[in-house]
Amino acid sequence: MEAWIPITLLAALAQTARFGLQKQLKATRLSTAGATFARFVYSAPLVALLMLGYGQIGGQALPAIPLRFWAYALAGGAAQILATMCVVALFAHRNFAVGITFKKTEVIMSVIVGMIVLREGVSWAGFGAILLGLVGVLLLSDPPAATGAWHRRIFNRAAGLGILSGLLFAVSAVGYRGAALSLSHGDALLRALTTLAFVTAFQTLAMAAWMAWRERGEIGRVFAVWRVGALVGVSSMVGSICWFTAFALQTVAYVKALGQVELVFSFLVSALIFKEKTTAREYQGVAVLCLAIIALIVAI
Repeated sequence: MEAWIPITLLAALAQTARFGLQKQLKATRLSTAGATFARFVYSAPLVALLMLGYGQIGGQALPAIPLRFWAYALAGGAAQILATMCVVALFAHRNFAVGITFKKTEVIMSVIVGMIVLREGVSWAGFGAILLGLVGVLLLSDPPAATGAWHRRIFNRAAGLGILSGLLFAVSAVGYRGAALSLSHGDALLRALTTLAFVTAFQTLAMAAWMAWRERGEIGRVFAVWRVGALVGVSSMVGSICWFTAFALQTVAYVKALGQVELVFSFLVSALIFKEKTTAREYQGVAVLCLAIIALIVAI
């Protein structure tokens, strides 16, 4: 078994745990920005220490940082901030499992973004899987109690947040792969840790500046709930290290396709922990999207 496969499975599991914890933060304590900030501020110092420690223990010098690294890393970091905020805000409109499913449009989007940015294309069969996935997204975009004109039932805030988060996460993943590939030396884990350390430091500073300007007092509330916030940070760190390492080893399309196992994890969390119900239409949408995921895996 290739190394990126178990690494991706662990990333999906850690990410499910992190989104569940962020939902708790959003629902009971923090704003959307605060719940998003928690994942960065608690993980950034841990990642930096891991990067330095791993390089020291392995006898590897930190990679030189070329100019194109910054373009990829900063674009990916900014896109991830916006995407995470979209997902956290989405939890106020749909339940946990459906929110994660909306977010998983990133798999479809990543193929397109990867093709444009990194020239990593797909076959015609892969394109067919993309179209099938769009059908699943349209099914999921209809709120359970929606009435009225069809365009109001399809074009709604929940659908917009979900699709936008998918696109932004795709831009983020492709940016991170581009950043890791731009580093000239070091093994896959060191390049992943280096990329992640720079990105999380940027994200922490950027969000702290934003909240100091627009949401005064929210930073203090993030540190006040440090017990849950620290768990968010740790789960974020574990997931991010795994994702970044997988991106350094394999193309984004393959990694994101396998990462759809997160859907199974999220539905288990939704049913067993949050005690949430899913409508028949949402089950249909998930089923169609899962078929698209399987087709995409076969195609690529």
